[in-house]
Amino acid sequence: MYDVVIIGGGPAGLTAGLYTSRARLGSLLIEKAFPGGQVMTTEWIENYPGFEEGISGAELSQKMEKQAVKFGLEIVQGSVIKVSADNRIKKIALEDGRQYETRAVILATGSNPKPLKIEGEEKYRGRGVSYCATCDGAFFRDSKLAVIGGGNAAVEEGLFLTRFADTVYIVHRRDRLRAAKVAHERAAANPKITFVWDSVPEKIEGDDSGVNALHIKNVKTGARSVLDVKGVFVYIGYNPNTAFLRELVDLDENNYIVTDENLATSAPGIFAAGDVRAKPLKQIATAVGDGATAAISAEKYIEENF
Repeated sequence: MYDVVIIGGGPAGLTAGLYTSRARLGSLLIEKAFPGGQVMTTEWIENYPGFEEGISGAELSQKMEKQAVKFGLEIVQGSVIKVSADNRIKKIALEDGRQYETRAVILATGSNPKPLKIEGEEKYRGRGVSYCATCDGAFFRDSKLAVIGGGNAAVEEGLFLTRFADTVYIVHRRDRLRAAKVAHERAAANPKITFVWDSVPEKIEGDDSGVNALHIKNVKTGARSVLDVKGVFVYIGYNPNTAFLRELVDLDENNYIVTDENLATSAPGIFAAGDVRAKPLKQIATAVGDGATAAISAEKYIEENF
C-alpha cells in the first residue's frame, strides 16, 4: 500500500515524486523504460532555468532522479496495463503481473511525437532529426532546415527556426496549410521560409556529423527531389500515452487527459501532469510545474479523505 503511485518517470513524474516524498508520503514511481522519458533522448538542453551553459538530457534526468530518490521515492521499472478506481483505494496492474495499491495516483505518462516512419529518421534522431525547435533550433545557426507538417505547430516552429537558420523549408503534403491564417501570413511574409507544397518526405540521409539531405516526393506529379538540409524538424502531431486510461478518466478529442486547475482528473484521487494532459505548451519547465501542482493536490486529497 502506497500513499501515491506515479505512473511515468519524465520531468513531471520525477518532480511529483520529489514533492510527495518530501511530504513524507509513501511514494512509488513506475516507469516503463528509464527515468527521464523523452528528455533522455535530447542531446543538449539550453532553455531549462539554472544551467546557463546548458546540460545534456541524460545528465538532467539523472540529477532529477537522484534528488527524488534522496528523499525516499521508490522507482520500479514496468509497464502499467490497468488502473482500477472502483473505491477509495486504487489498484494498479503491471504487464508482468505485479500489482500495487495506493490512495492517490498521478498520471505522468507523457506523449510521443508521431514519427514519419521513413528511412534514416531513427538513425539520425538527436543528430539532425528533431521534434522540438525550441529545444534544438539554436544548434543550426546559418543552416538550411526542413520542417515537416502544415499545422500551427509546424508553421510556428518554422518561424521560430528562422531566428537561427539561413533557410527553412516547410514541406507539406497538401497545397495549403492547416495552420491558422495569421500564422500562414506571417510565414509567407518571412523571406527565410520556402514552402514545398504537395510533397512528402521519403528518406533522410547523413553521415557521421549528422543529417545532410532530405529526399522528398511530389504526391501529384510523382517527381522526386532532394533538399540540402542539416536538420529535419517533424510536426505531424503527438500521440498521448493514454490507451490504457480511456475507461478511467475523461479524455479530450485528441486523447489527452482533461484536468482542472489543480490537475485533478474526472476520477477522484487521480491527477495528471506533463505532456499527457491537455495544455498549450509542452516543455520541461511546464512539466516540472505540473508535477509540483499534482503532488500538492494529491497530498491535499489524501489529507481530506484518509
